[in-house]
Amino acid sequence: MPNKVLLYPSYHTFLVNGADTVLEAGLRAGLAMNYGCSSGNCGLCKARVVSGQTEKIRHQDYVLTEAEKNQGYVLLCSHTAASDLVIEAHEASRANEIQLQEIAARVKEVKPLTDKVMLLHLQTPRTNRLRFLAGQSVALSIGDDASDYAIASCPCDDRNLQFHIRDIPGNAFARHVFGGLRSGETVSVYGPVGEFVLKPESTRPLLLLACNSGFAPIKSLVEHAMSLERAESLHLYWLATVKGGHYLSNWCRSWADALDNFHYHELLAQSLEEPNPDQVLAQVVADHLDVAQYDVYISGPARFVSKAREALLQSGVPAAQVASAVI
Repeated sequence: MPNKVLLYPSYHTFLVNGADTVLEAGLRAGLAMNYGCSSGNCGLCKARVVSGQTEKIRHQDYVLTEAEKNQGYVLLCSHTAASDLVIEAHEASRANEIQLQEIAARVKEVKPLTDKVMLLHLQTPRTNRLRFLAGQSVALSIGDDASDYAIASCPCDDRNLQFHIRDIPGNAFARHVFGGLRSGETVSVYGPVGEFVLKPESTRPLLLLACNSGFAPIKSLVEHAMSLERAESLHLYWLATVKGGHYLSNWCRSWADALDNFHYHELLAQSLEEPNPDQVLAQVVADHLDVAQYDVYISGPARFVSKAREALLQSGVPAAQVASAVI
């Protein structure tokens, strides 16, 4: 039977199966727990067991002092829960609490989402995973060719990083991706950066507005919010300025089918040349007369983001409840 873990001081809870370490189970539950190598070498996942019993199931080279052992400290990456636990452990809730990292990741998959957008799936080494918050971005580079991209996957799976790469003229990194980047090749990952993250401890419903590949960080936010089971409801509006631009619409529909609190709205721009947010905002206002009660996340081209943000502020949404990312 799985054992329940209560983290102090956040009071977050999650379940641990015997085959998983406490760290693995916590990360899978969407919690931004402190860790480094995740293989028993660095000691960054050290935490104090307040009550309950743990069992060591992985080798560790990091040596705890006798004082630490007497106080109940263990490495969460090498221990599982042998009973229900109460643990004192740090969690990151803000972007500035995550250290910058540089990781050599391997290409696991490259596949087209549309003729202009590629899915790039990178996998980090087991002993050097990327710690990040949902909605953040990193710099990807191959040799001297680098570009910034939003992470499109959930931090609950920190080894497998997904990116939606647009075919932008003159972008050297995109040229590699569209020009035959193969499985097994190395891509340098540096980051994370950005404040486009879930607001700590907020339980307000989420309103998510995406335009074109601005869907990438929104996808990460949705998956993270689902893993935390924090938001009362999630409403996603995805505007595309090209036919076929809703390149993961089946994914969104599957969320809507599976979850009572997730609602998906797919919109195609009336003009296929400019990402005008007016029709999105008109739909949002019609659907949500209480829009000021939401945490709002806007992601897409600069014009879309700026106009949508301005209109929402004028509609009474407090500035502190609006986050935006230009993609």
